[in-house]
Amino acid sequence: MKELIPILDSCTLTDNKRADILVDRLQNYLDKHQNLVFPHRHKFYHFVFFTSGSGSHSIDFNTYEILPGQIYFMSPGQVHTWEFNEDADGYIVNFERDFFQSFLLKPDYLESFSFFTGADHANVKNLPPDIKMEVEQICKRLYVQVNNPTDHNADFQKVLLLSLLMLVEEHTPVVQSPAFQTHNMVVLRNFQNLVEEHYLLKRLPKEYAEMLHLTPNHLNAICKELIGTQAGEVIRERILLEAKRLLVSGEVNISQIANELNFNDNSYFTKFFKKYSGLTPEQFKKEHLA
Repeated sequence: MKELIPILDSCTLTDNKRADILVDRLQNYLDKHQNLVFPHRHKFYHFVFFTSGSGSHSIDFNTYEILPGQIYFMSPGQVHTWEFNEDADGYIVNFERDFFQSFLLKPDYLESFSFFTGADHANVKNLPPDIKMEVEQICKRLYVQVNNPTDHNADFQKVLLLSLLMLVEEHTPVVQSPAFQTHNMVVLRNFQNLVEEHYLLKRLPKEYAEMLHLTPNHLNAICKELIGTQAGEVIRERILLEAKRLLVSGEVNISQIANELNFNDNSYFTKFFKKYSGLTPEQFKKEHLA
């Protein structure tokens, strides 16, 4: 079912050139890949840094106006589309999930960056002018490293990319949590990861609380404290997001989506969707495919 929303498997967007990173000027990338279908999702990490231009881009149904000095990030699985005007330029970077696998000891290192959590409020960063200049310089060096066959240093590519990610993260406002919340933050992240893995089959907070060796009340209290919502809403929001992603594929009917998301019947799915989105599935589909 997920294949009904086109999924780009390789970060190079081609089967005959396998690599674990792609770096290109945005205009070049758009010229080369005019056949890209929208909306779509990736199996790799992706970001675009704008040095100039205008237009809009949408990530998981949140639309943002393009501004110079803006950088937006996408994690694997997120759905996006864009409408770039002709003046849009900058750099685009795609890299595979395991790009840093042989370089870093922590397999989940990328998850520590706020902009790779998949949260809609964290995808887009507007950089201060001085940081914009630094990011642009790193992008230029990374572009040369990746695209010059005579000066190809895989480790240096990783160092440059990590320095860019760290620079952006360092200049992203983050609410500092008191030390006593550190354990709760780990629990919350583990809960969110479990929801991502099991939301199609497990719908009850008590099921996740059991996997986390907590009581349902304790899990709810942690969610309420850190993100202002209950555990059940986290699960419902993930189901709703996947429903929206499938609806905008344009090639799947309500019955298929209800079945894919393990609802007993169409009417139950429709009631669920309208209750938590304010629209029927048909209304949402019409609005986003207009």
